[in-house]
Amino acid sequence: MLSVDEARAEIRALVRPLATVEVPLGEAWEQVLAGDIASDIDSPPHDKSMVDGYALRTADLRGDATELVVIEEVLAGRVPTRTVERGTTTRIMTGAPVPLGADAVVMVEQSTLTPGTDPPRVTLQVPSAQIGQNIMPRGQSLRPGTLVLRAGATIRADDVGVLAEVGRATVPVVRRPIVAILSTGDELVSGAERPGPGQIRNSNGPMLAALVRQAGGEPAEQPIVRDELPALQAAVARGLEADVLVLSGGVSAGVADLVPGVLAEAGVRQVFHKVHLRPGKPLWFGVAPRADANLPPRLVFGLPGNPVSSLVCFELFVRPALSVLRGAAYQGLEADRGAMVAEFQHRGERPTYYPARVATGARGELPRITLLSWQGSADLATLAQANALAHFPPGTRSYVAGEEVEFLWL
Repeated sequence: MLSVDEARAEIRALVRPLATVEVPLGEAWEQVLAGDIASDIDSPPHDKSMVDGYALRTADLRGDATELVVIEEVLAGRVPTRTVERGTTTRIMTGAPVPLGADAVVMVEQSTLTPGTDPPRVTLQVPSAQIGQNIMPRGQSLRPGTLVLRAGATIRADDVGVLAEVGRATVPVVRRPIVAILSTGDELVSGAERPGPGQIRNSNGPMLAALVRQAGGEPAEQPIVRDELPALQAAVARGLEADVLVLSGGVSAGVADLVPGVLAEAGVRQVFHKVHLRPGKPLWFGVAPRADANLPPRLVFGLPGNPVSSLVCFELFVRPALSVLRGAAYQGLEADRGAMVAEFQHRGERPTYYPARVATGARGELPRITLLSWQGSADLATLAQANALAHFPPGTRSYVAGEEVEFLWL
């Protein structure tokens, strides 16, 4: 039986990024950039005013107050038509081009218009100004050819703005992985149904679909499949059209656990089955080759049917694989360390990921870990109250209040 680290290494060795596609800029958010992006323009495209005020020659300022003739007003989006000469100024708005002849802008708050004069006159209450004051020079932010984003970056909202600024209507990204989700079991009914005797609602399917979206994939949730060979064979065949097939249930050792055999019949090569882990021991992983050998293989994860086990296995094994498929680094949940709030007795020879609430403290203090009253791998309601998974290595031992342990942020 593999350790968690060994299982993750087996998966990592088989995962490669998917193909590059061009997507409209509006769809690029949270996708991984597949090529370097450079600017095609100067930004700003002209010397621009950083404030509302008056563009002038610094040589004209003398004493505590200077009166100048206002020759023009320039709004953002307009272009000045007159040159600022000795004794004159142009009223200018934020973002507007600075007129020829001006070498500084004085803020409007430092000015007083003289009433009833033609042409208008303004008194500036500043003894002096620095050359370049309140002016952003042309090209200070970007020049043509300036690299603005590197391949491998996950595109954020501000990146979308930069891409628009440099004229990218479409963006090269690594294609999002399509993930087929297949929930198996005679006991399952949909969330819209009231369970009958011996039945439960399917929580895994919707939960896994949400996790796939959160991880940057495109979920394709399939109808519930009964523990019958023909139905399961047909559902697996459909699921193998996706980049990743995630099944829940049917991978343990019961008489109705048919998934490993059906996957083998469908040409999926088993890489490993079972991991030294609690919850999540029955995890199954395999790969199916594509017709084009240059493409990465399809990944198949058989997750345990209990929902907490499914979530833990998704976070430890599926999420990092999806990260690579979409062009990012092999990474899962963020690990941290915190202090136990109360004592805890860990029992068992498997490492355990235990639902917990973690509260951050003052700067320099460790986060505080409160274990929840978890009733086992079927207890999804308790997991829903957690914001972390506390990690306890294998072995029976007592943990005291204040002891430092590792946890993963959910």
